[in-house]
Amino acid sequence: MTDNAQDRDFVEYIVKQIVNNPDAVKVDRKIDEMGVLITLDVAPEDMGMVIGREGATAKALRTLLRVIGAKNNARVNLKINEPEGSNREPREKKSIDEVVGDIQV
Repeated sequence: MTDNAQDRDFVEYIVKQIVNNPDAVKVDRKIDEMGVLITLDVAPEDMGMVIGREGATAKALRTLLRVIGAKNNARVNLKINEPEGSNREPREKKSIDEVVGDIQV
């Protein structure tokens, strides 16, 4: 595994470009037996920008990190920490009957 921090710098650069509070972006990098873990903290109001619609932005970041990791023979994972004071409501789980019942034809 590599100890070079290109993956961390990449995440920091990209995230700072898409959030409204770039000074609040904190990126940490740890290496263990599972590979490299990049941990990301952003301001609560920027979480939506980092996650993206249906998680698209976070998924794209993770995909690009896998490419960088493969190039360096390392497994790279991204963890996005839920910010303190987040007011995101947990989604209510619905049964299949409720979901199908909501469909209007």
